[in-house]
Amino acid sequence: MTQKKQGIDIINKVLEACYAVDKDSLFLMSLMHQYEDRGWLTKKQLEGLYDKAKKIIDIQPGWLATIEAMIAKLPTRDKSPITKTFTPVVENEITTQQLTAILLKYPQHKAVLLLQSKFQKEHLLSPADTASLQKFYKLLMK
Repeated sequence: MTQKKQGIDIINKVLEACYAVDKDSLFLMSLMHQYEDRGWLTKKQLEGLYDKAKKIIDIQPGWLATIEAMIAKLPTRDKSPITKTFTPVVENEITTQQLTAILLKYPQHKAVLLLQSKFQKEHLLSPADTASLQKFYKLLMK
């Protein structure tokens, strides 16, 4: 159980005011239990509490404004799946030719095998990898 913050607890006051009006609400009871156990509510729970509290006529407007400010301060979590659009990459013919030429002559060359696996996964090499491939090609294909 987390320790309660010092000062006025607006969330608890709003929960009690809502509960006094509607004692049979399972939603309010679950919010009260969760707030007592954890000491905080999620953004969605606060939004639900705010919607319930808005309907109560004799609730203090300052409390509603405080709950609204707390909701605005919390981050919005977007759980929609991430869709990535991949642009088709044209294979670099020179890199492909150099890799195959080196591996035909030296099939167990570990550095070139590493570069080939990177190239097959990403379809392009970083500038440093391209420079090292050029160096290997000049040295080994003389």
